[in-house]
Amino acid sequence: MVIQSNMSSKTIIEIWGITLEVFKKYNIPISSNALSTMVDQETLPELLRELNRTIRSPKETLED
Repeated sequence: MVIQSNMSSKTIIEIWGITLEVFKKYNIPISSNALSTMVDQETLPELLRELNRTIRSPKETLED
């Protein structure tokens, strides 16, 4: 499974608790809102890459 911009930080952390440190690093609040609505569009691709590396996803995506 791949973490995507339409997912919320709350859901991501519930599934992959290890991602909490990434959200702290980027100062992203734990929320039910989609990442795409909470994260600057310039930062979003970098955040998604780091989250997917953290969970060791075999695929990474920049878009939904």
